[in-house]
Amino acid sequence: MSDVTNTPHGGPAHGRRNPAGLAARCTAAFQAWWARRHGHAPPAHDTGDAPPPPAAPGESVLWRMRTTVKDEPGALATLCTALAERRVDILSLQTHPLGAETVDEFLLRAPAGTDLTTAVSLAGGTDTWTERADAHDLVDAPTRVLGLAARTASDAAELPLALRQLLGRCTIRSRPATPAVGTAAAVTVPAEGSLEDTVIRLRDPEGGVLTVERPYLPFTPTEFARARALVELDARLGPRIPRGRDVLTLPEGSDLSVRRADTGDLAAARAMHERCSPETLRRRYHGPVGDADRYLNHLLSPRFGRTLTAQTASGRIIALGHLLWDGDETEVALIVEDAWQRRGIGAQLLTRLVSMAAEAGCAQVYAVTQASNTGMVAAMRGLGLPLDYQIEEGTLVITARVDAVPTRPARQVRESGERIGRL
Repeated sequence: MSDVTNTPHGGPAHGRRNPAGLAARCTAAFQAWWARRHGHAPPAHDTGDAPPPPAAPGESVLWRMRTTVKDEPGALATLCTALAERRVDILSLQTHPLGAETVDEFLLRAPAGTDLTTAVSLAGGTDTWTERADAHDLVDAPTRVLGLAARTASDAAELPLALRQLLGRCTIRSRPATPAVGTAAAVTVPAEGSLEDTVIRLRDPEGGVLTVERPYLPFTPTEFARARALVELDARLGPRIPRGRDVLTLPEGSDLSVRRADTGDLAAARAMHERCSPETLRRRYHGPVGDADRYLNHLLSPRFGRTLTAQTASGRIIALGHLLWDGDETEVALIVEDAWQRRGIGAQLLTRLVSMAAEAGCAQVYAVTQASNTGMVAAMRGLGLPLDYQIEEGTLVITARVDAVPTRPARQVRESGERIGRL
């Protein structure tokens, strides 16, 4: 299964960000935030996860391999014979027709040290690509695609995650149908979408455009058709989120309910913002916020991530926590109404969001805040996960390594997170 995020493991925090550029984005007002969230920043270079450890002598290794051969009788047989001569076991094969040529995609078990690229080249294969595989890749393609369709059917927030798992390591960005003032013009895409080598563009069922980029490996028409079918399924099903609830008990004994939120909560979320002080809004949004309806509509959309809300028995929203798919990374953000601060509500929401990120396969999550925001810093430290810090001109980025420990957050919290929105 492909990771949701593709940030390198073990390196300095946010190795693909320019610190000065990050600080400028984080401290700018709403328009700059909107531009970054919708892909107007330079696309990240996808280098993939850290390479797996070398195999021991005599050990067999799982590989995913693609190579291009001529579409003529005997071409595939020659390729398979070359692999068999090197004691390579072909576990599965998919073909992607390209007219005069065919891209053959293999799942292989090969003896450690086998030079697959050379073997395939001598057998007529070109543009060969290999990558270490794992047990998740042993699921046959139809079963895998049906599983992704089922996940998408249960939750609209699953579409970007399902596309990543369908297409491998890639970056997915979404642009609104009507861009914010001062940003780049809207991108138009044919109703059937478009395929341009390493870029797929599809019409987002909620309006706008979904862009999928995979610089290290061109997409095939077969992959394009699969992605389009998944998006069409999402469009037919319409807006949907799991409707489970969880109870959050405060230190004084009163209870709040926690649930997934969506754009239907826009009016209540706007009312909460109006009750917040300018200082609370400044800490959350790093500057003044304009066009609040548009801003909150984006944050609450399941297309861009997942939002949890804490609300009173009367249904009044008093806190929001966001898990945002930010290109090929994952951001967490919190806002708690002033009258309800310092009761642990933000920390509880954050723990649930990180648990959901772990269930989604995220390796890391990051929070952008101000160095003076001791509440957010304390909440991140309270996760009990390894943290990386990067600070520039008063803007602090804290990255939590979700995959760095074998255990998740406390079982009770994990189970509550699953009730709210299990994958």
